[in-house]
Amino acid sequence: MKSVYPKEDVCMACRLCEVACVVEHSKSKDILKAFKKEYPRPLSRTRVEEREAVSFSVQCRHCEEPDCVEACITGAMHKNEEGMVLVNEERCIGCWMCVMACPFGAITRDEREKKKASKCDLCPEREIPACVFACPNRALVFEDR
Repeated sequence: MKSVYPKEDVCMACRLCEVACVVEHSKSKDILKAFKKEYPRPLSRTRVEEREAVSFSVQCRHCEEPDCVEACITGAMHKNEEGMVLVNEERCIGCWMCVMACPFGAITRDEREKKKASKCDLCPEREIPACVFACPNRALVFEDR
C-alpha cells in the first residue's frame, strides 16, 4: 500500500505540507477561509519536526501491523480493507493509547471540541495527498515501500 514518506535531505521546513493539510481538511477548501474564518480551524494531520539543520514532515505510515490499532481500547483506530489506518472519531474516547503506541509519533491529540485522536488519512478524495502535492522541494513522496 502507498504511504507518504519524508526525504529529510531536501526538506527546508517551509511547512507548506501543514498548510495544505489544513486546507484539504477544511470545510471550504479555501486557504484564507480555512485559516481565518473556520472555527475550530482544522488540524494539520502532518507536522514538521526540526532538529538543527535537519527537518522532515511526520505523518502516519499506515503500518502493516499497526501498534496503534492494537493499543486502541475502543476499536476507534482500525485498518480498512485498502490497508489504511483510520480513526473512527465517534468511537474515540481520547485515552491517547494510540499516541503512546505509534513508533513514528504520527498521531496527535485533538483537544478542541471533543477529545479525539487525529492522524493522516491520505486525503481519500485525492489521487495524491495534499501534503505531497504542495511540497515545493519534493521532500515528501507517495509510494509503496
